[in-house]
Amino acid sequence: MEQPKGVDWTVIILTCQYKDSVQVFQRELELRQKREQIPPRTLLLAVEDPETRVGSGGATLNALLVAAEHLSARAGFTVVTSDVLHSAWILILHMGRDFPFDDCGRAFTCLPVENPQAPVEAVVCNLDCLLDIMSHRLGPGSPPGVWVCSTDMLLSVPPNPGISWDGFRGARVIALPGSTVYAQNHGVYLTDSQGFVLDIYYQGTEAEIQRCARPDGRVPLVSGVAFFSVETAEHLLATHVSPPLDACTYMGLDSGARPVQLSLFFDILLCMARNVNREDFLEGRPPEMGQGGADVAGYLQGARAKLWRELRDQPLTMAYVPDGSYSYMTNSASEFLRSLTFPGAPRAHIVHSQVEELQLLGAGSSVVSCLLEGPVQLGPGSVLQHCHLRGPIQIGAGCFVSGLDMAQSEALHGLELHDLVLRGHHVRLHGTPSRAFTLVGRLDSWERQRTGTYLNMSWSEFFQKTGIQDWDLWDPDTPPAERCLLSARLFPVLHPSRALGPRDMLWMLDPLENGGEALRKARHVLEARQDLSLRPLIQAAVHEGCPGPLLATLDQVAADAGDPGVAARALACVADVLGCMAEGQGGLRSGPAANPEWMRPFSYLECGDLAGGVEALAQERDKWLSRPALLVRAARHYEGAGQILIRQAVMSAQHFVSTEPVELPAPGQWVVAECPARVDFSGGWSDTPPLAYELGGAVLGLAVRVDGRRPIGARARRILEPELWLALGPQQDQMAMKIVCRSLDDLQDYCQPHAPGALLKVAFICAGIVDVRSKLSLSEQLLRTFGGGFELHTWSELPHGSGLGTSSILAGAALAALQRAAGRAVGTEALIHAVLHLEQLLTTGGGWQDQVGGLIPGIKVGRSRAQLPLKVEVEEITVPEGFVQKLNDHLLLVYTGKTRLARNLLQDVLRSWYARLPAVVQNAHSLVRQTEKCAEAFRQGSLPLLGQCLTSYWEQKKLMAPGCEPLAVRRMMDILAPHVHGQSLAGAGGGGFLYLLTKEPQQKAALEAVLAKTEGLGNYSVHLVEVDTQGLSLQLLKSETST
Repeated sequence: MEQPKGVDWTVIILTCQYKDSVQVFQRELELRQKREQIPPRTLLLAVEDPETRVGSGGATLNALLVAAEHLSARAGFTVVTSDVLHSAWILILHMGRDFPFDDCGRAFTCLPVENPQAPVEAVVCNLDCLLDIMSHRLGPGSPPGVWVCSTDMLLSVPPNPGISWDGFRGARVIALPGSTVYAQNHGVYLTDSQGFVLDIYYQGTEAEIQRCARPDGRVPLVSGVAFFSVETAEHLLATHVSPPLDACTYMGLDSGARPVQLSLFFDILLCMARNVNREDFLEGRPPEMGQGGADVAGYLQGARAKLWRELRDQPLTMAYVPDGSYSYMTNSASEFLRSLTFPGAPRAHIVHSQVEELQLLGAGSSVVSCLLEGPVQLGPGSVLQHCHLRGPIQIGAGCFVSGLDMAQSEALHGLELHDLVLRGHHVRLHGTPSRAFTLVGRLDSWERQRTGTYLNMSWSEFFQKTGIQDWDLWDPDTPPAERCLLSARLFPVLHPSRALGPRDMLWMLDPLENGGEALRKARHVLEARQDLSLRPLIQAAVHEGCPGPLLATLDQVAADAGDPGVAARALACVADVLGCMAEGQGGLRSGPAANPEWMRPFSYLECGDLAGGVEALAQERDKWLSRPALLVRAARHYEGAGQILIRQAVMSAQHFVSTEPVELPAPGQWVVAECPARVDFSGGWSDTPPLAYELGGAVLGLAVRVDGRRPIGARARRILEPELWLALGPQQDQMAMKIVCRSLDDLQDYCQPHAPGALLKVAFICAGIVDVRSKLSLSEQLLRTFGGGFELHTWSELPHGSGLGTSSILAGAALAALQRAAGRAVGTEALIHAVLHLEQLLTTGGGWQDQVGGLIPGIKVGRSRAQLPLKVEVEEITVPEGFVQKLNDHLLLVYTGKTRLARNLLQDVLRSWYARLPAVVQNAHSLVRQTEKCAEAFRQGSLPLLGQCLTSYWEQKKLMAPGCEPLAVRRMMDILAPHVHGQSLAGAGGGGFLYLLTKEPQQKAALEAVLAKTEGLGNYSVHLVEVDTQGLSLQLLKSETST
């Protein structure tokens, strides 16, 4: 039979949810007109729904208004008139809601169909099939009016469906047959013998569905197609000016009307069904609307009342097409695959594709718009669309793969996919085109909550296998009932330094093979406190594009840790992951870590809420992943978070701080504390937290005078004014900076090391003289306890960054002077631990070797055990008689003229220790062992052995902190090497003082001459040095006036 002549449509309207889609869909309609699928004179309109959820009824009314408006303008009218409908054939196509298997919705889902008679060869979308059905099968013979067709279903209609239009008036629905089982989740029509619709049931009861059954046992399904005669369309159009139905149109919304949601079938058409009474109709609500409050129900009732008045007298009939078929395109991947494949077919169905090895395509599978090179195997019941793949690739049964090209093809090598939906998406991020990828299981439900699945496994199983946590996918305040696949943050859209690919999703398929075993290993290494490096695992995870599970595992370890050392190491590993993700870009790893955005997670940690702090850190971290510079800054803040935990661990040293009350000095009476500097001979870095309490530290140090002077000191006295007078200078009688603190606000920067007088301010806090958190003012606190304030001076004759322990020794001197001025005596052992406490409050960190070296006289070894609370024990080393003088004759200091940047060196060392780099771990153990060898060399009084200790010690320092040896210093050491037993930079290195053990005694002048002959050494100077046998000295002077 010859195909009927197609409908010469006056207007075709495609409605869509989003305004961003309007232009794209408009072009798609125009393209089909150029292909001669649509008559050349047809007016094409893509129309945005006035509101996202106006429902199919609201979208129909708005589209009808837009059509009438355009036709009125075309006819020369200046206002909308329904007269233009009398000679118009209008087709309204509704795009409907989003579809998980096609970014452009169900209408543009490609089908395994070819149209050999089409004038232009092109892939066939569902929209093309529906246009053909409406134009050549359902539409022909109909009078002028308005056809409405959903695009969320697959329809099959015979060439001549046998629909009669004789004597037709009102509205007509098209019904297609379906089983009673299918009808249980769908809508069905109940009609009388003449075809008038009596009722429309949605998910009706078994009895209601049986009443609708035809003689063959099938039922007429609501198929998404309806026709309105001109008369009925005029009645419907008339409602657009009446509240609340005016809110269904763009005119109403532009006028400020409140949106209303209407269903085409269960609001507009239902009111015409003969068995429906007014009361039931007004009380009901359409299934697509869901639940709502009383105000929503009342608003809908007003809309339904208006529809009842306008449309109740219009007849509604049904045209049943027994040879047709209907299938709603659900969000079920299984049903979607069944609709695109050919069960029982002997071979694959190939459309608009080129396949090199056809024999590898499974029976009943389909391939649409693909280029398959080499061995690409496709299992039965699977679908490939819009792909360019190069084998070897194995895609098993039950898969839908779409949107992959050669760039992503390699990610599939070596994998066998089963029951999966893998799709590539074209997206735009701030106007820039990009690609994203999604991966779900065939059995997953997009809507199912609580008991839902992902990748065909339960959420609990997924979390366990991948290490991902629920807080990675949903915000903490997301109710459990709303935590489903549709709302999960599973699919990345941006990587800071490379294009995304399928690997960013595929690792989750086999987490055991793709890192699950490694994640368990990482957890065990951290929790068992093993000295194994996680750096290779971190680099592998980042290189493979799947750092997420590792970050989740590290978060969990940190949150669950009962040991601050374990938690701090886990946070340091997170910082390493972020740094690795930056791929060498974004700046130096070491840097500031006090951005206000990170203060909330830091506050949790400060308060001891480890789990809350880790969760807050992870939430903040997600905002800093977009580019390398942000990743590096985030890494710094994770190291800052680790420092908080280190600080809390070191604070345990307070257990060993105690004071004894003594006579309170009179106001104006100075207490003067003087100290030597220190030189470290072995073991430095092992005293630095966390090494001091994780590895256990041992450092051999000497208290030394420089050029015969004790270069570090402090003095304190009480004053009558309830204030704090602070002064700093290079010498006791030369104060370069003076600060007066009159309120607690003046002390608030005590924790900022570079703030003027910060060390002095924190000394008052650490000594318990001032409480910055007290409700009492500064003056009230001072007057109540001491009857006045204090004056504190500190000085150091050594240059900044000398490496001789200045700041820690200065802190000890300040604390000793202050405590004595406040009427308290503090022992040297207590003072060593008090300085640890002070430096944590100051946030400089640091170990204990400086104060041990400068506060305790002579030659000694300080030790701390691998445990908390952190306790330092000191052993004085006994040397042969006369050896101290011999040592003095052979020991020299050379100031290199280079300023040491110890802060960055410290951060680098801690980073390497937490990463447990094998060389660093081995070196740290060697430092401790070397200290005992060095102590034995002192006991023997052997200068050559001590020289060997110094030489190896410097090599250990360089291994611990690469970059601590400037080129100018290396040159100077090479020049001096023939004249010394051994040499090393003091402290952390990087500059400051170089100390030498000369082969001959009293070599100051000789070495000055050697250095003078070498050009380009800078502002160096050579200094005498001798072992100090006094250590910290404390002296009370007579009263004098304030200076």
